[in-house]
Amino acid sequence: MAVAAAAAAMTALLRPSTTHFLNPRHRLSPRFSRLCSFSLRSSPPQNLEAQPQPAIPNVVDILRERGLVESITSDNLRSVCTNPNNIPLKVYCGFDPTAESLHVGNLIGIIVLAWFRRSGHKTVALIGGATGRVGDPSGKSLERPELDVETIEKNCAEIRALVHRILHRANTNIELKMGCPKDEILNSDCKDSDNCFLVVDNFDWYKEITLLDFLREVGRYARVGTMMAKESVKKRLMSEEGISYTEFTYQLLQGYDFFYMFKNMGVNVQIGGSDQWGNITAGTELIRKILQVEGAYGLTFPLLLKSDGSKFGKSEGGAIWLSPAMLSPYKFYQYFISVPDVDVVRFLKILTFLNLEEIQELEEAMKKPDYVPNTTQKRLAEEVTRFVHGEEGLAEAVKATKALKPGSETELDPETIEGIAKDVPSCCLPYDQVLNSLLVEISVTSGFLASKSAARRLIKQGGFYLNNKRVDNEGRMIEEFDIVSGKLLLLSAGKKNKMVIKIS
Repeated sequence: MAVAAAAAAMTALLRPSTTHFLNPRHRLSPRFSRLCSFSLRSSPPQNLEAQPQPAIPNVVDILRERGLVESITSDNLRSVCTNPNNIPLKVYCGFDPTAESLHVGNLIGIIVLAWFRRSGHKTVALIGGATGRVGDPSGKSLERPELDVETIEKNCAEIRALVHRILHRANTNIELKMGCPKDEILNSDCKDSDNCFLVVDNFDWYKEITLLDFLREVGRYARVGTMMAKESVKKRLMSEEGISYTEFTYQLLQGYDFFYMFKNMGVNVQIGGSDQWGNITAGTELIRKILQVEGAYGLTFPLLLKSDGSKFGKSEGGAIWLSPAMLSPYKFYQYFISVPDVDVVRFLKILTFLNLEEIQELEEAMKKPDYVPNTTQKRLAEEVTRFVHGEEGLAEAVKATKALKPGSETELDPETIEGIAKDVPSCCLPYDQVLNSLLVEISVTSGFLASKSAARRLIKQGGFYLNNKRVDNEGRMIEEFDIVSGKLLLLSAGKKNKMVIKIS
């Protein structure tokens, strides 16, 4: 009976829109309370005494073992997330719409959300339609470029669809634990009610709030000294550019997001990169001061860095995007194939769901004399590409990789070549300029190589390929059968440098 009473008390405490959260001395104004009155359909608590509860995986322990915990706001989070008498935690991660797509640096946040979901907790992805108009100063030496409203709205829509696609696909492939019901809090765009999660935009609640409302009901709880002590603010204050008032207030806006979702949706955990610690604690402080309750937690994970300390997710062409519209599954797959040996095991732990025993076997195999180079990288590329792009995207990437490998016997088709055209240099040349021309000349005309002498030198070294076939003759001419489907050529210098020539 004592257990049941404790469960009822905890459920009442964390239920969305519970009016007795507020101390009578600190009630919000009627107008502001109405703006915070939105709540989601929640499933009724499970009858905990009527059926035995399955073993609950401790998600904090899982994340720590894999190197995915930097800091937590309270050690109580570990015990709360495995207490069978608690309702499942509701965990959120925010994504600002600074571009049309998220990139590999954002992937770790999606991975951590997925780990919470696999452990039976409810997950929320927050798109910063409002905070994206301000700009987060965390980790930035300069103020972010201002985006117009139309661009922000477009970016929000694209990121919303991307996150939903990745996590919805991941959720349908896992075994639900902890008795977490299937009729999850739903995204309004979700067509399938099974295993869904919530995607929200913080502009939905900010668009109704006036500045005076915000300052009176939230701003008065913020201490300027505490805000200035945040690491993201201190670094900018010491820089030559300084920090604008707009960016200075960002932590308060993000803190209010946590407050709003804690009160109205029962969201009690915020996760983010290590550079988000100040913003996350701003939220837990607001919840404690305004609502005068405990039970809000924050967890940060390390930023995605290479062993040399440089950011993982940057290439010569820019960010490694998660959207196939901005980077093909083939190019995405190729990026992970090229991860150095020194980083690959760590990335397997933090970017895949392979169990640690299997990862250890892969690590041990790398030390053996008969190890085939890049075997472990191939597994990493397969797992991450499958998670981001699904089985179809992985199949497309593997097919293109095999077909475009220099020396491959696979017959090239126009779809495969066109599929990588946006990811590699390309040019257009007239048909009559290409046919019966020297390959050495075409390589220079197209801009693929700097000079004819460079082309001849590459041929002598055995590194020049036309449609994956090695060229060993400086006098090689382009013949009709070389032009794939009468419209494409693929030039390669070694394994990585390629150019697609589109023939009109």
